[in-house]
Parts: sequence; C-alpha cells; structure tokens
Amino acid sequence: MANVDAAFGFVPIRHLSGNGYSRANKYTITSGLAENIFTGDLVIITADGVITPHTATEVNNIGVFAGVSYTASDGSYVYTQYFPSGTTGSDFIAYVYDDPSLIFEAQHDGTGTAAMNFGGFDFVGLSGSTTTGISSAEIDTSELATSGQFQQLGISKDPDNSDTSSANVNAYVMVNSAGDNSAAGHQLSTQATLS
Repeated sequence: MANVDAAFGFVPIRHLSGNGYSRANKYTITSGLAENIFTGDLVIITADGVITPHTATEVNNIGVFAGVSYTASDGSYVYTQYFPSGTTGSDFIAYVYDDPSLIFEAQHDGTGTAAMNFGGFDFVGLSGSTTTGISSAEIDTSELATSGQFQQLGISKDPDNSDTSSANVNAYVMVNSAGDNSAAGHQLSTQATLS
C-alpha cells in the first residue's frame, strides 16, 4: 500500500534508553526575528544564545522546536505552535527538544528502506502550515551518506507509512549533535536498530 505523503517535521517518540522522552527545554527567540519557526523544525543556537531555524548548511544543531510562549505588545500571554516571522513582544520562551538521546519520527521525501539504517541524512522543507503550526520538514532520502543532520535507526511501524517499496515512508531518526554530523556520532551498534 502506498504511503501517505504528508510531511510533519520531526516528532519525538521516545528516548534511546527506552523510557519516555523528556519535556522540552526553554530557550529564547529574538523579538522580531524575520523567520518562521514551526513545530518539528530543526533549530540552531546562535553565538548570542538565541535559537533560529536551521538551514541545510549549518551544523550547530540544538534540537527540535516545540512551540513558543511570550507576552504580546498588548500585555496578553500567547502560546503558539509556531513562531510567526516578525513577531514582537517580550519574555519569549522557545521550547526545544534538545536531549541528544531522543528518537524522532519523520517522513522520507523518497523511498527509504531499512538498508539505510545508520546512514546520515540531511533534510528538506523549510516551511510549514501557519494554520496548524506544523513543519513541512522531511528526511532528504537522496542525501544518504556517512554524515548528515540525522541518523536513521529504523522504519516506522505506522500502518499508513511503513511501505519501504514506495516513497514517503516514515523512519525513526536521531539528531546528530552540534558539531558532530557523522553517522557514527551516536556510536550506535546494529543492536540499537528500531524495527
């Protein structure tokens, strides 16, 4: 059965230890940042300690964005699934899943297979839905290499997106840590494969 083509960014599903995943940690965003950040987007931390969306060429990954809260200019409290470009206010708190041992689920943009486990991948899709706040990021299947922003651990068990004979299969991945984009960055063995 063909997979459903509906990218959703990177969604935390569990911890490498087998325990549930930890809550998101708090960072800040610059008021008026001229970029959208959607839930499920990979983010980086800048030299001045704020987060911005990740682009395909950066290596200083901090984790995956999970929403933002702030005080609007009219004094009201706002929580939203995504940071709209140009938003101004104060007391910005960006929530980021930054535990390097978190496992995420994401969709391939091509035909992903279990033979790709432990390979490195980058991602595509630097946008998202301003209605749902969900990212359109997905695994760039054509970028299979020994390095990349993510390392694939296994194919998803999602019944609607686990067909490895067609495009858009979902997979389990880990974010390669800041400064270490090697596919061996997590030093995982084949015993850690998630199937």
